[in-house]
Amino acid sequence: MSRIVETVKVGIAELDVVKHDTLIRTSGLGSCVGLVLYDRSQEIAGMAHIMLPDSTLSKESSFNRAKYADTAIDDLVDKLIGQGAKKFRLTAKLAGGAQMFQFSTASDMGGIGSRNVAAVKKKLSQLTIPVESEDTGGNRGRTIEFNPTTSLLHIRTVYGGEATI
Repeated sequence: MSRIVETVKVGIAELDVVKHDTLIRTSGLGSCVGLVLYDRSQEIAGMAHIMLPDSTLSKESSFNRAKYADTAIDDLVDKLIGQGAKKFRLTAKLAGGAQMFQFSTASDMGGIGSRNVAAVKKKLSQLTIPVESEDTGGNRGRTIEFNPTTSLLHIRTVYGGEATI
C-alpha cells in the first residue's frame, strides 16, 4: 500500500495530473464542474475545474482553455496520455454543477451548473470516455479530492456531509 506524500491543488479554471501516491483536490465547486479522468491500471489521474460549458462563449482571441468544458477536457486527455495513461482506459468521475443562486426569471445564468454538467458529459461521450459516477446538481458547493491509487473520489458538500464515489 502506498503512502500519500503530497496533495496537488487545482484552482478555478485550472487542470493538473498526478500519479500513485499524490492526491489531487479542488474546492469552490458551485456551478463549476470538477472532472476527474483516470487510468486505474497506471494509477494516474487528472482533474479539471471547469467554469463554463463552451469556449465559444469567450470573447477573447487568447483565452484560458482550462475554463471551458470543450477545451479543458481535450487538454486534460492529452496531458494524461503524455504522462503514460491510455485513452481507451480512461474513466470519468464528476461533481459540482450546482445551481447556487435562485433567479426570479428564467435567466441563462440560472442554469449554468446544469449546462456545465451537460457539456462535460457531451464531450466525454464524443471521446468515448465513460462516466463511472457523479455527484452533480443541487444547490450547495463542494470540495473534491481524488486518490489515483484507490480510484476513490471524496466529496465534501457545504452543510451536506461527505461521500465517496
